[in-house]
Amino acid sequence: MLRELSIKNFAIIDDLSISFEKGLTILTGETGAGKSIIINAVNLILGSRASPDLIRTSEDTAELEAMFEIPSEGPAARAARSHGFDVSEGLLVRRVIQRNGRHKVYINGRMATTQILSGINGQLASIAGQHAHQSLLRPEHHLLLLDQFGDLSELRGTVCGSYQETLPLIKRQTELKRQLAERSEHRELLEFQCREIQQAQISAGEDEKLEQERQRLMHAERLYETVGRCLDRLYGERGAVIEELGGIGKDMQGVCRIDQAMSPVVSRLEDASFELEDIANEMRGYLKEIVFDRDRLEIVEVRLDTIRKLKRKYGGSIESVLAHGRAAEEELNGVSALPEEIAETERRLAGLHNELTSLCRELSEKRRKAAVRLAKRVQQEVESLGMSKTRFEVRFKSVPVGDDADPHLVLDNSGIEAMGIDRVEFLIAPNVGEDLRPLAQIASGGELSRIILALKAILATKESVETLVFDEVDAGIGGGVAEMVGDKLKSLAGFHQVVCITHLPQIARFGKHHFKIAKRVYRGRTSTTITPLYGEVRVKEMARMLAGVKITKKAMDHAREMIAGRCQ
Repeated sequence: MLRELSIKNFAIIDDLSISFEKGLTILTGETGAGKSIIINAVNLILGSRASPDLIRTSEDTAELEAMFEIPSEGPAARAARSHGFDVSEGLLVRRVIQRNGRHKVYINGRMATTQILSGINGQLASIAGQHAHQSLLRPEHHLLLLDQFGDLSELRGTVCGSYQETLPLIKRQTELKRQLAERSEHRELLEFQCREIQQAQISAGEDEKLEQERQRLMHAERLYETVGRCLDRLYGERGAVIEELGGIGKDMQGVCRIDQAMSPVVSRLEDASFELEDIANEMRGYLKEIVFDRDRLEIVEVRLDTIRKLKRKYGGSIESVLAHGRAAEEELNGVSALPEEIAETERRLAGLHNELTSLCRELSEKRRKAAVRLAKRVQQEVESLGMSKTRFEVRFKSVPVGDDADPHLVLDNSGIEAMGIDRVEFLIAPNVGEDLRPLAQIASGGELSRIILALKAILATKESVETLVFDEVDAGIGGGVAEMVGDKLKSLAGFHQVVCITHLPQIARFGKHHFKIAKRVYRGRTSTTITPLYGEVRVKEMARMLAGVKITKKAMDHAREMIAGRCQ
């Protein structure tokens, strides 16, 4: 609910503040007094585009501020909280319009964007008029209104849930098929690589061992001769190293018998003798293992050539060859599993498609029945508002099916969306002989306001919007019809805060609160004022609306009767 509205340096408004209450608030005043300016200000608070042309002459900025009291669990509160705003103490919206075009938006003292503002305030208030900031004019909103009227919001939510569950599965299936197509082309290569690496049966470090063996086989004769010769010099021939070392040891033992200080040296000579014996034994063993085998050399070289080829193809080392083989095998296993995964996804999609299409059919059938009832109700309501013979129709269209539409989102040649298979638009012919036209194309602001008033009255207990503003609801009517419009506004105010700008006393009499908007000239500047009306001051304003410039006693008495009669 709108609690406070402050306007500063906006058009001809200098500095103006209005406090609003529950129920029906009436705004009256002479033509040109600034009533439409207040509507423009509310439009901007709700998120419409701002223009520097709206700034009061000689001023650099205009400021608009509104305080809303909102239900803690309402859609506006949820929208505000989703953007991080605490609305426990209300929602304060401030817009600053600057001549340089750098306009600013503040919500609860924090800077925001007009998109955020529209998303929140679109749930708070709506304006019905010739230049309406009004969701009722948008065909995309008509389906929601129809579902509200038919109590189909819960079923629509179930359809939406099923639709949202289907989308990721469709995306998954598409991705799996893409992978299958790509990998199928690659499958033969993967199979060849796996087979080639597996058949080679290579192992880590094998190339190094084979290279060592190859060197021994290639140089077996040289190795045998050299090691054998060294073994003879060490142990086998006369004057060999071990023999000489033994003689040295005996001589040094004689020294030790004279001087025990050389005992450690003798001990080390004995150790060296034993070590040389071990070395000689190892050399003899090595000579026995030397193989003179040209056939084995050829086998080793062939094996090394095989390993070298694999290393060149798959990364330069045996480790990279083995890693590539494992990766190729995993990818090949993945390709082999894709058909079954695709089939499983298709089975799940088929089940969801059956569920979704059944829900969509049910929702569409109920919508069409609700549309007949809604059209009848609207025609009855607008007839009571002075628009007899008006025709109203809810026209259904199927959701277009594109060439690339997924079959799981198609039902009977209609596409499936989150809202189902229907798109609707409200059409109306206000006058006899006219063709039905979209609601947004209604030329008369008064006709449009009354149609919106009728829809609001029908949806009064179902809508979540808190504040309704009606501008030009009285255009082209008078007398008894104006009485009906006023009474309808009063009834609607039992469910919403209603603000109505009117020129007709027959409507103004129903207001629980009444403000007069007027112009005044002060120090050569025109400005707009707004004044709450009570008692005789209100009677006088009503009398002015009845009689014009010259207010007679009869007009005053009539005005008193009208105000008194509103409570009866």
